[in-house]
Amino acid sequence: MSDELSALIKRPDVQKRALIVALIVGTVLNCINQVPDVMHGDGIKWFRAILTYCVPYLVALYSAVAALRQR
Repeated sequence: MSDELSALIKRPDVQKRALIVALIVGTVLNCINQVPDVMHGDGIKWFRAILTYCVPYLVALYSAVAALRQR
């Protein structure tokens, strides 16, 4: 990984924005995906829940870094 790319990924504003997106989008997706299972007594599937937060985080991080690199 290049130093420029690493520096962009580590920027606090990029990390914060990606985290906020992940919390909002991940929560919505978890509700859509897991509420029916929880309502039927199956409980939360933790691996799926974690992945559901990781995916929007990585997408938001990638988008922010790509936008900053184009400047």
